[in-house]
Amino acid sequence: MAGIAKPTSASLKRAVLAVGLGALISIGAPSPVLAQTLGAPPPADLREQLAGRADELRTFYAARGHRPMWLTPDGRAGPAVNRLLDRLETAQFDALDPKTLKRLSTRDARRALDRARSGKAKDVARAEIELSTLFADYVRATRAGHRAPMLYESAALAPVIPSVTAAVSAAAKAPSLDDYVRQMGWMHPFYAPLRDAMDTRAFDPVQRRTIWENIERVRALPATPADRYVLVDAASARLWMYENGKVVDSMRVVVGKPESATPTMAGFIRYAIVNPYWNVPPDLVQHTIANNVLDRGLRYLKQNTYEVLSDFTDNPAALDPAKVNWRAVAQGAIAPPRVRQKPGGPNFMGKVKFEFPNAQGIYLHDTPERALLKLDDRQLSNGCVRLEDADRFGKWLLGKSLPKAAKTKPEQRIDLPTLVPVYITYLTAMPTERGIAFRSDVYGLDSSTPVEFAGG
Repeated sequence: MAGIAKPTSASLKRAVLAVGLGALISIGAPSPVLAQTLGAPPPADLREQLAGRADELRTFYAARGHRPMWLTPDGRAGPAVNRLLDRLETAQFDALDPKTLKRLSTRDARRALDRARSGKAKDVARAEIELSTLFADYVRATRAGHRAPMLYESAALAPVIPSVTAAVSAAAKAPSLDDYVRQMGWMHPFYAPLRDAMDTRAFDPVQRRTIWENIERVRALPATPADRYVLVDAASARLWMYENGKVVDSMRVVVGKPESATPTMAGFIRYAIVNPYWNVPPDLVQHTIANNVLDRGLRYLKQNTYEVLSDFTDNPAALDPAKVNWRAVAQGAIAPPRVRQKPGGPNFMGKVKFEFPNAQGIYLHDTPERALLKLDDRQLSNGCVRLEDADRFGKWLLGKSLPKAAKTKPEQRIDLPTLVPVYITYLTAMPTERGIAFRSDVYGLDSSTPVEFAGG
């Protein structure tokens, strides 16, 4: 399977605001690198060089007292400068178009840095502005690059192209400017390791194609979607819980089998349903329930606590299963009736399900089929995500333990105090502490066409 290569509306408003703030970062306190230069007066020429400009850099530097971010007042460059130049000079691994690559040329910046070593204020100012301009252009270009398809419940969940001010302000706010550029902090944490893997000879052409396609899947993820969010990877069948950009917990999951693949999508988890019914999808009623009734008789429905209902309203009438033409249902000659499994016992939802409403009918839920979670290959569901530990996950979401299902009425809804974004992706190449882990392409989405780049 895996191979390791070395090298409520008020809640919705709060959630949208939390997600949006991740993209629109205000100007913050200076980084430790900058703090070393705060004792010196700002170079007057930085103000003068920006005086005739009506762009966002002028606003950014005015807000920080016209103090440089990349250079010391005497023109010395910190490690972040070389890191940025290296990123720019290997930007072909970001899938940027030729016109953008030409605009990101470091030729003028290197010349400006050479002149800035003289310590002349005007030269320092020009080099500083050149670096910030290139950096903002690069951030915006990488965020605007081609990304794999993903279904977003709300535009607030999708990555955004930051403004120039937001791009440079986030860098200035980072504890370490060098680390921020090295980790490409404006992208999701998986992005830089995958992108950097392309700049090595450690992988064969097919592996490089796999990495390349996964870069585009990661690009569909915001850098930090919210203070707390959930990431599900269908390729490894695993879930991670994030807080403030860091993983705080993880668990195994069961995801869709190839013929009912779990889609790549993003939504807001809004509430939990304790003691849920399971409304069997119509296609499963046709292909599974009807055939089992034909093979095993009506006792199959009773043994598995299924009830047959008239419709999908809140108060449907019960139908006599013996009066349903199950053979016609199985053949697709008539529409399947509504079939619902009662809470408890063999209910496929287990004790609880977590809803992020979507047209695809996907949600996260408990499962009574515990043995499936011990398997290495866990693409076995009908599309939904089955949780290894629904109680633990629920406690993290709600900030408190779930009520006991046995003591709870059916379909008890518990709203989350704050909506939590969930992202479902499909990563057949994923960064790990030991290198890039390659997963089986169970959904058949990877291309077998090799990819090569000049100079990499």
